[in-house]
Amino acid sequence: MALNKKNMAKSTDSGISGKLNQLVEGTEVKGDIVSDSNFRVDGKLIGSMNIKGKLVLGSTGYIEGNVSCKDAEVEGVFKGEIKVESFLSLKSTAKILGEIETQRIAVEPGAEFTGNCKMTNTPPAQ
Repeated sequence: MALNKKNMAKSTDSGISGKLNQLVEGTEVKGDIVSDSNFRVDGKLIGSMNIKGKLVLGSTGYIEGNVSCKDAEVEGVFKGEIKVESFLSLKSTAKILGEIETQRIAVEPGAEFTGNCKMTNTPPAQ
Protein backbone atom coordinates (compact mmCIF):
# COMPACT_ATOMS: atom_id res chain seq x y z
CA MET A 1 0.00 0.00 0.00
CA ALA A 2 1.39 3.38 -0.98
CA LEU A 3 0.95 6.16 1.57
CA ASN A 4 1.63 9.79 0.82
CA LYS A 5 3.22 12.12 3.38
CA LYS A 6 -0.19 13.45 4.49
CA ASN A 7 -1.49 9.95 5.30
CA MET A 8 1.75 8.96 7.00
CA ALA A 9 1.57 11.98 9.29
CA LYS A 10 -2.02 11.11 10.17
CA SER A 11 -1.20 7.47 10.89
CA THR A 12 1.62 7.99 13.31
CA ASP A 13 2.96 4.93 15.01
CA SER A 14 1.87 3.77 18.46
CA GLY A 15 4.68 1.26 18.85
CA ILE A 16 3.47 -0.99 16.02
CA SER A 17 6.13 -0.14 13.45
CA GLY A 18 5.01 0.10 9.83
CA LYS A 19 1.69 -1.70 10.19
CA LEU A 20 -1.54 0.04 9.14
CA ASN A 21 -4.96 -1.33 8.32
CA GLN A 22 -7.41 0.92 6.51
CA LEU A 23 -11.15 1.10 5.87
CA VAL A 24 -11.37 3.45 2.89
CA GLU A 25 -13.99 6.07 2.06
CA GLY A 26 -17.01 4.54 0.32
CA THR A 27 -16.68 1.24 2.20
CA GLU A 28 -19.18 0.17 4.88
CA VAL A 29 -18.59 -2.66 7.34
CA LYS A 30 -21.11 -4.13 9.77
CA GLY A 31 -19.37 -6.27 12.35
CA ASP A 32 -16.47 -6.34 14.75
CA ILE A 33 -12.81 -5.58 14.00
CA VAL A 34 -9.84 -6.83 16.02
CA SER A 35 -6.31 -5.71 15.10
CA ASP A 36 -2.85 -5.92 16.63
CA SER A 37 -1.72 -2.89 14.62
CA ASN A 38 -2.80 0.66 13.77
CA PHE A 39 -6.11 1.21 11.98
CA ARG A 40 -7.41 4.13 9.91
CA VAL A 41 -11.14 4.51 9.19
CA ASP A 42 -12.25 6.80 6.36
CA GLY A 43 -15.35 4.73 5.59
CA LYS A 44 -18.23 3.59 7.80
CA LEU A 45 -18.16 0.98 10.59
CA ILE A 46 -21.19 -0.22 12.52
CA GLY A 47 -19.76 -2.51 15.20
CA SER A 48 -16.98 -2.76 17.74
CA MET A 49 -13.22 -2.34 17.39
CA ASN A 50 -10.44 -3.67 19.58
CA ILE A 51 -7.19 -2.10 18.35
CA LYS A 52 -3.85 -2.63 20.08
CA GLY A 53 -2.29 0.31 18.21
CA LYS A 54 -3.56 3.74 17.21
CA LEU A 55 -6.99 4.39 15.73
CA VAL A 56 -7.36 7.28 13.28
CA LEU A 57 -10.93 8.20 12.39
CA GLY A 58 -10.54 10.39 9.29
CA SER A 59 -12.74 13.36 8.45
CA THR A 60 -14.98 11.20 6.21
CA GLY A 61 -14.99 8.35 8.74
CA TYR A 62 -17.98 7.22 10.80
CA ILE A 63 -18.01 4.69 13.63
CA GLU A 64 -21.07 3.58 15.57
CA GLY A 65 -20.23 1.12 18.33
CA ASN A 66 -17.71 0.46 21.06
CA VAL A 67 -13.99 1.03 20.55
CA SER A 68 -10.95 0.08 22.61
CA CYS A 69 -7.46 1.19 21.50
CA LYS A 70 -4.06 2.42 22.71
CA ASP A 71 -4.25 5.92 21.17
CA ALA A 72 -6.85 7.65 19.00
CA GLU A 73 -7.15 10.66 16.72
CA VAL A 74 -10.71 11.60 15.75
CA GLU A 75 -11.59 13.88 12.83
CA GLY A 76 -14.91 12.29 11.81
CA VAL A 77 -18.12 11.17 13.50
CA PHE A 78 -18.15 8.72 16.43
CA LYS A 79 -21.23 7.40 18.24
CA GLY A 80 -20.76 5.01 21.13
CA GLU A 81 -18.18 4.28 23.80
CA ILE A 82 -14.47 4.80 23.23
CA LYS A 83 -11.83 3.58 25.68
CA VAL A 84 -8.35 4.92 24.93
CA GLU A 85 -5.48 3.52 26.97
CA SER A 86 -3.22 6.55 26.62
CA PHE A 87 -3.99 9.63 24.48
CA LEU A 88 -7.13 10.82 22.64
CA SER A 89 -6.99 13.75 20.22
CA LEU A 90 -10.23 15.35 19.04
CA LYS A 91 -9.58 17.44 15.92
CA SER A 92 -11.67 20.49 14.99
CA THR A 93 -13.94 18.44 12.67
CA ALA A 94 -14.67 15.71 15.27
CA LYS A 95 -18.23 15.00 16.32
CA ILE A 96 -18.56 12.66 19.31
CA LEU A 97 -21.82 11.40 20.80
CA GLY A 98 -21.20 9.00 23.65
CA GLU A 99 -18.78 8.02 26.37
CA ILE A 100 -15.03 8.62 26.53
CA GLU A 101 -12.54 6.97 28.87
CA THR A 102 -8.88 7.96 28.54
CA GLN A 103 -5.78 9.00 30.46
CA ARG A 104 -5.14 12.17 28.42
CA ILE A 105 -7.24 14.19 25.98
CA ALA A 106 -6.67 17.14 23.64
CA VAL A 107 -9.64 18.96 22.11
CA GLU A 108 -9.20 21.42 19.26
CA PRO A 109 -11.59 24.39 18.96
CA GLY A 110 -14.57 23.40 16.82
CA ALA A 111 -14.72 19.78 17.99
CA GLU A 112 -18.18 18.72 19.20
CA PHE A 113 -18.68 16.36 22.14
CA THR A 114 -21.94 15.30 23.75
CA GLY A 115 -21.67 12.72 26.52
CA ASN A 116 -19.40 11.89 29.42
CA CYS A 117 -15.63 11.83 29.73
CA LYS A 118 -13.81 9.87 32.42
CA MET A 119 -10.10 10.57 32.85
CA THR A 120 -7.92 8.30 34.92
CA ASN A 121 -4.23 7.57 35.47
CA THR A 122 -4.80 3.86 35.06
CA PRO A 123 -5.44 2.39 31.60
CA PRO A 124 -9.07 1.42 30.89
CA ALA A 125 -9.94 -2.24 31.18
CA GLN A 126 -9.91 -3.91 27.76
